[in-house]
Formats: sequence, structure tokens, C-alpha cells
Amino acid sequence: MLTTNDLVRDISGLPEQDEKLITAFLQGAVYCWVKNRKNEPFALRDLVGGDNTIWITTPLEILYERQVAMGKSTDEAHSQAGKDAGWLLKKVLRDDGRRFDSSKEALVSHYTWAP
Repeated sequence: MLTTNDLVRDISGLPEQDEKLITAFLQGAVYCWVKNRKNEPFALRDLVGGDNTIWITTPLEILYERQVAMGKSTDEAHSQAGKDAGWLLKKVLRDDGRRFDSSKEALVSHYTWAP
């Protein structure tokens, strides 16, 4: 659960089955981070950005494909898919049984497990 009352938005038009796959994938990434980097804050980009930006064959690809299907350019689709993934990560953390503190630097949300 998030220890702050951060706004959590739904992703409109995302089928429930796809959302379940994506949130399970993100929760797995969070579990790995918390296990291996216990007290370090993380952002979505730490879990699925940088070297992990290639989302092909992961459930996150659905977010990108949705944006392309809506007529967005490659860059716009990539940007919006990242934002959608961020909202879904926030939902995962809100619904998790563990506590997570949140903070924001520039426009990037960071989370830290609060055991």
C-alpha cells in the first residue's frame, strides 16, 4: 500500500485481462527490486527503462501497441505507454500488502519499501 494518498488513475480502454498481465509483470519487477535492493528507492524507469526499454515479448508491449493503434507516432506512443505503465505501477503498489513511501523528483515518482 502507498503510505501517501497519491492519485491512482485507471487506464481507459485497457481490457481487464491485459491489465492483469501487466500488473503481475510489474509486481514481479517490484518484488525483485525489493529483494535485491531493499532500502533503495525505485522509479518505473529503474524497473523497465534503460536497458529494459525493449518491451517486445512482455505484457508491457500491449501499452505501446494500444497507442500506435490510436494513431500516435512512435515517439508519442512510447511516451504515453510509459505514462500508462507508471499509473499501473502506482496501482500495483497501492494494492500491495507491503507499505511503500512515495516521493517525486522533477516529474519522476520514486518509491521505497517501508518495512
